[in-house]
Amino acid sequence: MLRVLFVGDVYGQPGRRVLAAHLPTLRGPDGLKKFDFTIVNMENAAGGFGLHRDAAESALRAGADCMTLGNHAWHHRDIHALMADAESYPIVRPLNYADPATPGVGWRTFDVPTRVGGKPGPTERLTVINVLGRVFMDAVSNPFRAIDEVLELPNLGSIFVDIHAEATSEKAALAWYLDGRVAAVIGTHTHVPTADTRILPGGTAFQTDAGFTGPHDSIIGAAPEGPIQRFLTERSYRYAVAEGRAELNGVALELQDNRALSVERYRYLEADHREDDYGHSQ
Repeated sequence: MLRVLFVGDVYGQPGRRVLAAHLPTLRGPDGLKKFDFTIVNMENAAGGFGLHRDAAESALRAGADCMTLGNHAWHHRDIHALMADAESYPIVRPLNYADPATPGVGWRTFDVPTRVGGKPGPTERLTVINVLGRVFMDAVSNPFRAIDEVLELPNLGSIFVDIHAEATSEKAALAWYLDGRVAAVIGTHTHVPTADTRILPGGTAFQTDAGFTGPHDSIIGAAPEGPIQRFLTERSYRYAVAEGRAELNGVALELQDNRALSVERYRYLEADHREDDYGHSQ
């Protein structure tokens, strides 16, 4: 059995801070690991847009085993070098780009050592797939068909899908389409955790959105002034990463033989935070 933790979109410096502080306590010391494998969506980790080297290395130090992305994957130049160094940076970018020259990979298979009763257990295989939705999103290839092609490959083990998408209906449709063929379909991108956590009839765990990991007193990560002014004036307005206390949202799963045995939401909220302790870096 694989115990997997998925952490929703890490947003800016507050998200990186709470991930670095809290993820090690969730994973536990080596002999008492609470999770065998941790997947972290780093789509908004660098100032709210994309991923850069500092953010990636911070997540790896905290205990991330795999990093997924989304529609801001290409926002920082760093990402090309990170994707080229696949051994050091286990990044899975969205699968469904039609151009075969797109940097990086849209899925990865990992051989994961497990622990049983605090002692080393069998090695389990886990495949992580990341796709972009198309409803109200950028023009990309069909995520349903893209995953079909991957599922034709042998020896994938238990399969986890991060669908980075706007529309609830598209996320749910993909989960039902893949029910019984993958172990889990968990959504990201909208930054608000949903209350539909469940295991579908074929054994696939599903949640429309895992929520985000970032500033709690914000509008999906941004300081409220920017989004409010945009709605008031109907013009573009600079968004800044909000400051203050942060929250971490995620989904905890137990997987076996490409089926979910259990799935539950996880949320942690910092009690307090003083910016002077950490500075204002995004």
